[in-house]
Amino acid sequence: SCYQQAKRVLHTAVPERLHGREREAAAVRQFLREHVAARRPGSLYIAGAPGTGKTACVSRVLHDCKDELVGIRSVVLNCMALSSAHAVFPAVAEQLGLPTAGAGGRELARRLERALTAKGPMLLLVLDELDQLGSRAQDVLYTIFEWPRLPGSRLVLIGLANALDLTERVLARLHTSPLPGPRLLRFAPYSREELAAILHGRLQQLRGSPVLEPNALQFCARKVSAVSGDARKALDVCRRAVELVELDVRSQTLLQPPLGGDPAATPCSVPKRVGLPQVSRVLSEVFGERMGPGGPVAHDAFPLQQKLLVCSLLLLARHLHTRQVTLGKLHDTYSRVCRRQQLSAVDQAECLSLLTLLESRGVLELRRTKDTRLTKVSLKVEEEEAQHALQDVALVGSILARGLP
Repeated sequence: SCYQQAKRVLHTAVPERLHGREREAAAVRQFLREHVAARRPGSLYIAGAPGTGKTACVSRVLHDCKDELVGIRSVVLNCMALSSAHAVFPAVAEQLGLPTAGAGGRELARRLERALTAKGPMLLLVLDELDQLGSRAQDVLYTIFEWPRLPGSRLVLIGLANALDLTERVLARLHTSPLPGPRLLRFAPYSREELAAILHGRLQQLRGSPVLEPNALQFCARKVSAVSGDARKALDVCRRAVELVELDVRSQTLLQPPLGGDPAATPCSVPKRVGLPQVSRVLSEVFGERMGPGGPVAHDAFPLQQKLLVCSLLLLARHLHTRQVTLGKLHDTYSRVCRRQQLSAVDQAECLSLLTLLESRGVLELRRTKDTRLTKVSLKVEEEEAQHALQDVALVGSILARGLP
C-alpha cells in the first residue's frame, strides 16, 4: 500500500544523499585523503547530539570513497555492542586477525601496538558510539587515541560520539603533548529547513500522490528542530503519523491489500493523507503536551508514562543513594509503581524507547550495552529540580510521597 511504501522510505537507513551535511562530508573526505591516501597517521573526533547525521555521514563518505580506499584495511566497530570498555581491544584484534586467546588486557594492548606500527598498508579504524568506552581512569580512550601518535604508526582513527567536549574535558592530556591531538569536527543539530529537506527527500522517492500534507511536514520539522534537531526523531514522528492514518483507513475498510508486483515501482492512490492532527498527536506523545500547536504548557509537559519513569528513577536514586541504575532495575521498579497505582505498564523495549525520548529532552543519559537490561540510566538534572517539575501533577506527587513500592 502507499502507507507501507511511505513507512519504508521514512526508516533511518543511510540515504543516497545527505541533506544539510555537505560541509561535514567534505571535511571527512578531506581528512581521509590527507591521512589515509597520504599515508599519514592521525585521528578525527566527530561530535554531535544523537540524530545529527554523524554515522550516516561517515558511512556515506566511506561508501563514496571506496575506490580511493582500495588496499586499505578498514575496521568499523559500534562500541555500544561491547560488553565493557576494555572489550574494544579483543574486538579490534579479532578484526585484524591477531590471536586473542589467553592474552590479558595489557598483553593484548602490546600486541595491537606492535601490529599498528609494523610495516604494511594503512589501517582505518572507525569507532562509533565512542563515549561508551569511558571509564574511571579513561585509560581505554587514552590508549586508543595514542595509537596514531606511536612512532611508525600506520593507523588513521575516526571516533564518533555524542559528547561535544570529550577530547578537551576527558582527554585533556592529549593536548599537552607536542604531538598533534585529534582533529575535531562538530555536527550541529539540524535546522527546520534541513529537517524539512530530509523529510521531503525521503518522500520524493514515492510515486503517485503525496502521503504527507506539506503543512504537516513543515510543522514536524519546525517542532523537532525547536527541541533537538534530531533527524531520526523527525523520521520517527512522520512514520508513526503514517501508521495512525493507515490504521484509521483500515478500520474503515477503505484500504485494500496490494495486488502484487514491485510496490516501489507501482504508484498507488492515497485514501487519506497524513495531516496536522496526526503529526501533532504523535509529537505530543513523543515530546509531551508542550509540543502541540498551542505551545508550551507549564505544568503538564511530560506524558504520563514518562512521568512514571522519572518518578521511578527518583525513587531508586533516593533508595540506592546513586544517580545511575540499570534499565532492568528501573523497569522492575516502574512496573511495581504502575501496579500499585493500578496503571498499565509498558514492556522493557517500549521503556527503552521512552527513556530515549527523555534523553533527548536532557532529563537523563543512557549508556547502552549489549545486554539491554544492563543499559545504564543516569539522572542528568538535580533530583530536586526533577521532583519539583513532576509534583505539579497530584498523581506524581503521591507516588514520590509514598516511596519505593
